[in-house]
Amino acid sequence: MKDTYVYELDGNLYVNLTNRCSNDCKFCVRTGKVSYYGHKLWLSEEPTAEKVIELIGKKKCKEVVFCGFGEPTFRIKEVVTIAKALKEKGYTVRLNTNGQGNLINGEDITPKLKGVIDKVNVSLNAPDADEYFNVCRPVFGEDAFLGLIDFAKKCKQQGIETTFSVVDCIGEKKVSKCKKLAKETGIPLRVRKMIEDSDAT
Repeated sequence: MKDTYVYELDGNLYVNLTNRCSNDCKFCVRTGKVSYYGHKLWLSEEPTAEKVIELIGKKKCKEVVFCGFGEPTFRIKEVVTIAKALKEKGYTVRLNTNGQGNLINGEDITPKLKGVIDKVNVSLNAPDADEYFNVCRPVFGEDAFLGLIDFAKKCKQQGIETTFSVVDCIGEKKVSKCKKLAKETGIPLRVRKMIEDSDAT
């Protein structure tokens, strides 16, 4: 199988830029998997922005989503370059992220997203820093949770449609606490179902 940089799923186009991630989540779909619904998302080489733009071409979709087997903001320059080109073509562009982009890049990257990213989905996945550290095992330690909250707030301030998401496998009690936190933060929360099978192991 060749590396998959762009793949289609549920009417969207997904962009897989990197396998690097600052988390090691216990429930991550990539754990022990070599592919995702038949798409080889473990990369032998990261794509250039130009390659991704070429692969997307003029394909029709609901949204183009930066989401693969890694954290897209490790490649923020490429994200912005690709997103600018897509916006010029009239696409709606979404970024799925763990919200640690500012920590990863050592600066506030949200001004770079303004005007080129329409929607940002930040994976919350836990109601507090201790639980987040336990479940997501971030390289940034306890700073990761506060960092993702701050990142989401900054995205919203930039005028980007911003949401939190959690996976239902964390349990109803924790989901309820996440809903409360999201309400206090002023950012909507989406509860996602755990993906049990991605076709290959």
